[in-house]
Amino acid sequence: MTERNFDNRTLFWGDNIDFLRAMNSDTVDLIATDPPFNKGRDFHATPDSLAAGASFQDRWKWDEESHPQFTDALRDDPENKDIWTVIESTRASWGDDMGAFLCFMGVRLMEMHRLLKPTGSIYLHCDPTASHYLKALMDAIFGRRNFRNEIVWRIGWVSGFKTQKRGWIRNHDIILYYLKSPDAASSFNKEYLPYPEGYVRRDGKPPTGKGIPLEDTWNCSSADVLDSIMIKSFSQEKSGYPTQKPLALYERIIRASSNPGDMVLDPFAGCATTCVAAERLER
Repeated sequence: MTERNFDNRTLFWGDNIDFLRAMNSDTVDLIATDPPFNKGRDFHATPDSLAAGASFQDRWKWDEESHPQFTDALRDDPENKDIWTVIESTRASWGDDMGAFLCFMGVRLMEMHRLLKPTGSIYLHCDPTASHYLKALMDAIFGRRNFRNEIVWRIGWVSGFKTQKRGWIRNHDIILYYLKSPDAASSFNKEYLPYPEGYVRRDGKPPTGKGIPLEDTWNCSSADVLDSIMIKSFSQEKSGYPTQKPLALYERIIRASSNPGDMVLDPFAGCATTCVAAERLER
């Protein structure tokens, strides 16, 4: 495990469960994170890129000997009965790999819940591979009444081999948004898109508001361009990291659910998109 400090910011390198467990409770304003998705494959950075050598394995198997924290923190604690029920039912409906993935995520989400302030919130980035199972898990940990939105992020335009798929083409990720408690709602900063040129109200008069409020579907109109950098061959943001997300996506999340000076945490930092976005926005 390694720790590096940059002024009042800290980057940790190692298994995030060890660092999460070492952090103080009720200290984080916002968690914005992009964990593994249980895709059943390995990911490798582009050779000769900034991220060359980076890789991670997104494969899971039910092996209690390899993951003792599963039984210690979940099955053997009666307070975590609801969490364990989600995991066991997932194993029954999907299989051991998804059950093992939810165990891995479950012990970490429990720590994330502990770390958030009562006014804090969490955005968990995933895709349809496991989003519905992760939502059931987060309902058990954060409470279903603290679920606020399932945000659909449209990845962007479709071309090439992807267009040859028979059937509907998958072109979106999911971001699950939860509060630590109802008190967190007051810290939300509503986002707006600018009015299009020539926009008028129903009565024919010019608008007087701040703009068009953002919905929970992103990158779905010409006024809201938020394409994945992975489909842009000449994006200057690209580091070569295999699952890199655009800065603008995480800047939107951070602006909406935190304020300058707040503490932002990303337990699955990847190529540090959340960290860079937070620093740019003075968090």
